[in-house]
Amino acid sequence: MTLSEFFSAHPAAAVAFSGGVDSALLLSEARRCARRAAAYFVRTPFQPAFELADARATARLLEVELTVLEVDVLSLPEVAANPADRCYHCKRALFTRLTAAAAADGFPLVLDGSNASDDASDRPGMRALAELGVRSPLRECGLTKSQVRAMARQAGLPVWDKPSYACLATRVPAGTPLTAAGLARVERGESALMALGLSDFRLRLRGNEALLQVRPEQTELARALLARPPETLVRDFAAVALDPVPRESRES
Repeated sequence: MTLSEFFSAHPAAAVAFSGGVDSALLLSEARRCARRAAAYFVRTPFQPAFELADARATARLLEVELTVLEVDVLSLPEVAANPADRCYHCKRALFTRLTAAAAADGFPLVLDGSNASDDASDRPGMRALAELGVRSPLRECGLTKSQVRAMARQAGLPVWDKPSYACLATRVPAGTPLTAAGLARVERGESALMALGLSDFRLRLRGNEALLQVRPEQTELARALLARPPETLVRDFAAVALDPVPRESRES
């Protein structure tokens, strides 16, 4: 099955739009092939500001209406406690809200951007999507991450080479409660380091300290930055250590 065939069978679809390359390609193909398409961005304390900015820019480029839904996931004890299956509870809450909004707008089907490279066995959030009837056309059509990037580049999407970005909650060890203040510290720290040249990295919260994980080719830059850390890091963390084990994959 191709994406064109999928949208021929499902001509009205709402896309859960994160601002990343997967959902951007999905939205682009929905705009091209479906009769009706709309995008929905669910904003929580787990998304940094640049994700919404990217989503808005891509939606404008594609001339697709973007609806922003606010969800206070930290008000849910099963999410804020940050258990091992937090992603299931979070996705369940977010997509319950999204599917209701989409249905009210006349869209019977909600789509997400999971692709064929995503390991469903390691993603409890996918179980929540299946329970809610959310479809994943990229995955169903067998499109891998590399194929998605190639197609997005061919389609002229500026985010085709955007590194994969896991939500801010993944920066906090399972079992450590999630707080808006802690997530904001991580966002400020990552934003400061990104502005100084780091890309595709993670700043992991460890109590009052943090662990910085970078790709091998940016190790020296990271060392230099931590030798004279930006004021944001000094203010928000007692210390920031560089993980001796580099991040090997841009997709994790």
